[in-house]
Order: sequence, then structure tokens, then C-alpha cells
Amino acid sequence: MSGLGVMAQLAHKFVTWPQGTTQGFCNVIKIGTFCRTVVWPCLPPLLMYQYIRAKDEDYYTTEVLYYKSGSKDAKAFYDTSRIGISGHWRIQQDLETIRAAANVE
Repeated sequence: MSGLGVMAQLAHKFVTWPQGTTQGFCNVIKIGTFCRTVVWPCLPPLLMYQYIRAKDEDYYTTEVLYYKSGSKDAKAFYDTSRIGISGHWRIQQDLETIRAAANVE
């Protein structure tokens, strides 16, 4: 248990050490200003880019699966008339499995 206390003290010293001197306090302010003006404004576009790439990859694999299946029914793979993500073929399959188990006759 004393080891946990020592680790907590070390973590506290590591966090508060830069503010120990006047120069260190000024560096903390400079780093904070840099993060607010440069780093944070860059994050939303990067996150949106990653989201678009992931969606594009998912749609591409669905298109390849549709093409290689030889099917002529595109709605069997992605039904655009369904709400949200429930149009995806895998979600449709899972929902049908749940529906079949819930409505046992």
C-alpha cells in the first residue's frame, strides 16, 4: 500500500514540477496557448477525415461483396430505405436472427 502512495506522490510531482519556477510557469502557459491555437483546431478535421475513410472502406467492401456475389438485388446488401445503419446487410441479418428468436412459433 505504501508503494501506491509513493507512486501517487511521484505522479503529483511530475505534474506540478513545470510550475515550480517562474520560467516553468511561463512554459506551461506557452504550451497551453500552442495547444489551444494549433492542436485543438486541427483535431476536428482529422477526426472527420478518419470517419470518412472508415465509412468509405465499409461501403467499398459492401460494393465488392455485391459485385462478386453476382446478385442483381443491391438492396439485399444495403437497403437505403431503412433508417440509419439498419440497412447494412450484416445488421439486417442480425436483426432477422433476433426477430426469429423472439417470435418463435
